[in-house]
Amino acid sequence: MSRLFSLIAAGVIGGIVVLSGNLFFNKDYVEVPQEQATAVLTSAGNDLSLVGFDFVTASEKVTPAVVHITASESQALAQERRNKQRQGSNSHLFDFFGFDDYFGGRGGREGTGSGVIISSDGYIVTNNHVVDNADIINVALTDKKMYKAIKIGTDPSTDLALLKIEATGLTAVEFANSDDVKVGEWVAAIGNPFSYLESTVTAGIVSAKGRDLDIIKGQYNIEEFIQTDAAINPGNSGGALVNVDGDLIGINTAIATPTGVYAGYSFAIPSNIVMTIIEDIKVNGNIERGRLGIEGFELNSENVEELKLDIKKGFYVESVAKGSGAQFAGVLPGDVVIEANNMTINEFDDLYKIVEYAKVGDKINLGVIRGNKRMVIEVYLKKGI
Repeated sequence: MSRLFSLIAAGVIGGIVVLSGNLFFNKDYVEVPQEQATAVLTSAGNDLSLVGFDFVTASEKVTPAVVHITASESQALAQERRNKQRQGSNSHLFDFFGFDDYFGGRGGREGTGSGVIISSDGYIVTNNHVVDNADIINVALTDKKMYKAIKIGTDPSTDLALLKIEATGLTAVEFANSDDVKVGEWVAAIGNPFSYLESTVTAGIVSAKGRDLDIIKGQYNIEEFIQTDAAINPGNSGGALVNVDGDLIGINTAIATPTGVYAGYSFAIPSNIVMTIIEDIKVNGNIERGRLGIEGFELNSENVEELKLDIKKGFYVESVAKGSGAQFAGVLPGDVVIEANNMTINEFDDLYKIVEYAKVGDKINLGVIRGNKRMVIEVYLKKGI
């Protein structure tokens, strides 16, 4: 028994010693019992409370400049349309806002969308597909004033249109440089989804830039979309995409969706493209893009050796389209384009930048190497070639 008490006493004393030592060497450490984990409810989507700012000022600044557009066909235009073969949709995954808003059966079609006032004297930019099939266009401002609008011109290749209403003193957006937009940057979309949810503001981030999705109808199109996850739906088409300062960085145009409503991603035409096209429409009205009509490839070390060329940079013309401006000007397969409008052509992108926004009838001066001879060929661009 005495042995048992001795062992117990020794254990107690040892424990006291260890505990005392632990407290001495770790006197600043206090262990807090871990609480049982509990579920936390959060809102779906982006939480602006996490980023230290809001879009209140931007919304107040831009909302008066975003209008509600109602577009419809007259009976005469509807009959003309029915006499033509309707062009099908490019992809079921991409819907233009407002495209499916049209209805009317055998009568004239009607649809709604959004637009953005770009000058105080009544110029409004929207998507071409909002007003393309319409000759009766009504515009409602946020103060409920209604105006008849006229179409100044359209550019199907960028899906942009310019309208004009007879008004002055309007609130207009300020343009930002869309080249400065960064992936991850917060943005807000302002428009009229489903036609009845007027002046709706949603927020998200820029998730990608320069998207070329081949969703604008036509063989030739210009697409460098800003991709965002700001929620937008049919009726937002032609509305504003703005930065945190409320400056315009894009015109909302399309959504990626298998259902026809917002499913996570949307696309806007960058403001720099919008400015370029709108100024062009103001001067020229409707725009028809012209094309050179040549196909080929850019030179590299391998094909230069294979073709036994004396030059190392340029665009090699492999074929010339029949009836194109290039054919009429005398461009031949085997020519190497080294210059266009006094700009050096080292690769395909250099040539594409020259002709990207060129119109039917524009002249492009091509510097060409044929054999060992350099020549300049004047090419007048033709429609759809």
